[in-house]
Amino acid sequence: MNGLESDLDPTLLPLDELRALRASLQHDDDAVSYVRRLAQARLDLIDAEMRRRDRHADPSVITSELPVILGSHLTGGPARPPRPAEDASDHPLAIELEHLWAEHGGSDLPSLDDDQLVALRSDLRIFEQVRSKERKALFARIDGLSAELVRRYREGEADVEGLLADD
Repeated sequence: MNGLESDLDPTLLPLDELRALRASLQHDDDAVSYVRRLAQARLDLIDAEMRRRDRHADPSVITSELPVILGSHLTGGPARPPRPAEDASDHPLAIELEHLWAEHGGSDLPSLDDDQLVALRSDLRIFEQVRSKERKALFARIDGLSAELVRRYREGEADVEGLLADD
């Protein structure tokens, strides 16, 4: 989301531009949400590795936690109504996350020493927190645009039959 979009007054936008902007921001939210869930899942993997180390368990023990870790972030219930989502794995934020993970050696957590694992967790937390703030800002903007759309339909400024075109 660029600064110009956040400065636009939705009441001044033509209906087609209002819909297009909202759709664009929803698309951005889908990508940010996807990347944020991946970051959260990786944080859970790191936490599982740290618990495994505390118990002095075999590295293969972590695999028993994978269904819970992946299920809670990658298939968990969304905070918003679901929309068809495109594959966001090639989104710049997903690529940034992959680079962060790779440069810390995240693909082989058991081989990292404790300090490296803590550094990876710290950088991932910062990355996830930034995505969380981005989503909050996107939600606020999307909600404002949606409220303007609802107002227009309610007050007869927009044709209710046009709702079908408003995905």
